[in-house]
Amino acid sequence: SAKVTNGANTFLLSENESTYIPIGVIHALENPGKVDLELIEVQAGSYLGEDDIVRFEDVYGRLS
Repeated sequence: SAKVTNGANTFLLSENESTYIPIGVIHALENPGKVDLELIEVQAGSYLGEDDIVRFEDVYGRLS
């Protein structure tokens, strides 16, 4: 399972479930369990680069 924060909503996703995150929405993903979490990220739109990512809070010490 995956704990997803998508804007003001937080919910759990199970195996073979998905969610859509609109442009500009602050979001986060967390593994609340003990089993490794695997995900597939699919980007859509005219620009698929990752240089526009802004990290607002990161407990892993990664920089924007």
